[in-house]
Amino acid sequence: MAVEVTRRGETVAAAEAGRVPFWLFAGHLWTIFGLALSNVLLGLAILAVPASWLGSGATAREALSRLGRRARPLLAALALYALLLVVSAALSLDPGKSARAFTELFNLAALPLALVLVRDERDARRVVDGTILVAAACGLFGLAQLLAGYGDLSHRIRASFSHYMTFSGVLMVADCLLLAQLAAGRGRGGRAGAWRWGALAVINAALLASYTRSAWVGLAVALVLLALIRRPRWLLALPVAALLFVLLAPAPVLERARSIVDLRDPSNVDRLAMARAGAAMIADRPLVGLGPEMVQVLYPRYRVDTAVRDEVPHLHDTFLQIAAERGLPALGAYLALMAIAVAAAWRRFRREGAFGGARADLYLGALLGLVAGNVAGLFEHNWGDTEVQRLILFLLALPFVIAGTERPPAGPPARPGERSSGR
Repeated sequence: MAVEVTRRGETVAAAEAGRVPFWLFAGHLWTIFGLALSNVLLGLAILAVPASWLGSGATAREALSRLGRRARPLLAALALYALLLVVSAALSLDPGKSARAFTELFNLAALPLALVLVRDERDARRVVDGTILVAAACGLFGLAQLLAGYGDLSHRIRASFSHYMTFSGVLMVADCLLLAQLAAGRGRGGRAGAWRWGALAVINAALLASYTRSAWVGLAVALVLLALIRRPRWLLALPVAALLFVLLAPAPVLERARSIVDLRDPSNVDRLAMARAGAAMIADRPLVGLGPEMVQVLYPRYRVDTAVRDEVPHLHDTFLQIAAERGLPALGAYLALMAIAVAAAWRRFRREGAFGGARADLYLGALLGLVAGNVAGLFEHNWGDTEVQRLILFLLALPFVIAGTERPPAGPPARPGERSSGR
């Protein structure tokens, strides 16, 4: 009897030790407000995985099998993207400077890590809920900065992040996850509903106060997509919503929104000039690009006369930046990575019964977050923000980590805008 109890205790201890890498992985997302700490936790998670497998060959085999079975196309696209990063750096106009971009490989490791460590729906929900709560806390911090003199275009709120665009990018992704939860009915009442609606108010207030137009546009497209999926007739309310926004929004926010379509706005003029410069860069080296980290160095050579700034850190466009730095094949690998995950999220969302499925909010959250992130990426190189990239990498993995846990719906899949009978 004593031997049996001892063995049971050893089994529990081994199981708890095997969960340490998951908590480290989750922690690296929950601490993106402090990048140094997030880096430490991601590094420890990477190191902890083989250590946790030493005592459990079955766990290792199961995780590796899951990688191959569920996400082979996703991992192939990721491997190609990483390989082309190395090739581009090796053939760069300045290989020494481009070698700094190898740090992105550390970031990219988070995607296969998620596939291994986030084992089921419960794990996925822990990560998602924690991310939303952290974003809400950052939003509160950002709103508090309004009391300290922040709030205009020269002093935009950013919480603890190094840049307001990073701050708004994190809020945008978390907002999409939260909106998916609410649309799927996870905020109907009680404490669960209260904190979600409270987080929604804080996150969106902070997002508006950040004045970040790229995040606004990304979120707007996600909202339109959500309406098309949930209730297409909701789109008829858009003119009313636009009128209310015009009547109720603070004047600075309204002016900032108006500037989105103003081609005379200096930042818009500058972005168009960057696009022309980026096209010239791509034309010069379409296969391997100028090399990572080289766009900023060589921009003065490609700068057009209409450009507002003489130097820029990047081209303010994820797609142009990747193609100019690393070539069109690298851009293709990036697009494949996104398309595979978006298609998987949509396919599994429908297969499980749309809004009648138990995991509808997770699939829908991944879909909305990836769409919003890439739409915003048309106007800002948010893939180049480490904090935002880490959230996007988790969203890429999310449709696959719960793929083996679907329960068939009780009724036929619901048509867009209708509730499934399986709910």
